[in-house]
Amino acid sequence: MSLIHALVAQGSTILADHKSGKRDFSQATQTILSKIPPNNSKLTYVWEQYLFHYISEGGFTYLVMADDSAGRRMPFAFLAELQRKFVPQPSSSSLDESTPAYGLQGSFGPVISSLMHTYNTAPPSDELSRAQTELNQVKDIMVQNVEQILSRGERIELLVDKTDVMAGQATAFRRGARSVRRQMWWKNQKILGLGVVAFLIFLYIIIAQFCGAGLQCGA
Repeated sequence: MSLIHALVAQGSTILADHKSGKRDFSQATQTILSKIPPNNSKLTYVWEQYLFHYISEGGFTYLVMADDSAGRRMPFAFLAELQRKFVPQPSSSSLDESTPAYGLQGSFGPVISSLMHTYNTAPPSDELSRAQTELNQVKDIMVQNVEQILSRGERIELLVDKTDVMAGQATAFRRGARSVRRQMWWKNQKILGLGVVAFLIFLYIIIAQFCGAGLQCGA
């Protein structure tokens, strides 16, 4: 899955979004939104193995988080089409700074979801060609590491978020390891039991050769 999380925001306020993955990247997304300058711009931020691409224009930010394997052409084609679908919306022209977070989730969230599905399954070739042309023409689209824009406190917050995920994975690993150890212990006990039984049978056969099947050696 190439596109993971997409949104439309006004400043740092998310108006509508859609997530296609299970992991929560809201903290990293909110941090990036708070660092986007008010002027029109296009930029790609790198965080771990993910890329956050955005277009900021007319007071709105169109942002998508994608795997690094998606490159930049497809995500920016998605963002351009997302912008074209959002701007004609009647609600977009009547928005002000008092619009609450996720105020357009009900009306525009499904649009983001549908568009993400399209670009994750069969992105339009003409849109990809247009995006490539725009990327070649625009020279101010840079790639920047998220670490370079974070303050110390923000780095700690993102590190804690990453640590929580790793802790959850470690807990699951420990549970799996305990289960494997129990299974191996029972397996070893069964092998030991079979070994004892086999030894007793072997011992009986040896003794029976000298004393008979009734083990009456004195007779």
